[in-house]
Order: sequence, then structure tokens, then C-alpha cells
Amino acid sequence: MRSSLLCQEKFVADEELNMRMRRAVVGSLVAVLLVLGISAFAQVNRPYHNGSVWTLSFIRMKPGMEPAYLNYLAGQWKANQEAEKKEGLILSYKVLSVEGHTSSEWNLMLMTEYKDLASLEAGEGKSDALAQKMIGNDEKQMQGYKERSENREVMGNRLAREVVLAAKGW
Repeated sequence: MRSSLLCQEKFVADEELNMRMRRAVVGSLVAVLLVLGISAFAQVNRPYHNGSVWTLSFIRMKPGMEPAYLNYLAGQWKANQEAEKKEGLILSYKVLSVEGHTSSEWNLMLMTEYKDLASLEAGEGKSDALAQKMIGNDEKQMQGYKERSENREVMGNRLAREVVLAAKGW
């Protein structure tokens, strides 16, 4: 009976050892698979990356008011954009004129380029302070907006992110 008990104890001990070894092997396999999966994910090679961020304003200049609105853009608007550029708040700006096919379509696009979304958001306070200095207080800015509404209508605004395509090695 004593030898049978020793055999049972040895069998139980062997089973425990086998269980521990199985757990260790399974745990090691899981760890290896995780490491391989993460490294494969990290090596995804996309032929593009995010570029700068643009604010876009779609404007419809009212008939006969194009010279008045373009004079504003060439004067006060451009001066404010140049000041923001000098302060490092923006990278660049553009004005694009397009052919409007109907009286309800926009015919001018104002574009302002920022390094990234964080720069756009972080610079809002500085941009507002600069506008106060360049244009005047909020009341004066609102008056200018009201006066410009006689020359143009803002059809909409968008925020866009440039997608920079990588050069292909042919």
C-alpha cells in the first residue's frame, strides 16, 4: 500500500510539473506572437503622411462688388495674414478665384496654412490679440465684418489636412 501511495504521489508531482511546463510554453508562445504582431504592425509602410492643416473660406463676391472686396483682401486682410506669418502663427495663405456657374455658388476661396492642428489651436489667442492690435477691438472688427457683408457672402468654411504622397522608387 505504501508503494502504491508513493506511485500516486510521484504521478501527481509529474502531472503538476507537466502542467507548469505547459503553462510556461503557452505563455511563451503568446508572448512571442504578441511581439511579432506588434513589430509587424509597426512596420506598416504607408506611401503618404499627414501634412499641414488649412482653413478654407468659400466666398461669393456680390455682382459688381468684386473690386471693393479684392481691395479689402489686398489691404487689411493681407496685412493681417503677413503679421500672423511673421509671428509664426501661419505658414502661408492663398486667394483663389474660381468661375461661379450660378449666382448661388462661391467664386473665391481664402486659404490659410498652419503647421498642424495643434499649432492652429495653440495660436488662437495670439491670433486674436494680433487682430486686436492690427484691426481694432471686437466692436470695430464686427463693424468691418458687417461692412464686408455688403460686398460678399461667406458660403462656408472648412478645415482640411494636406496628404503628402511619398515619391515612388521606380
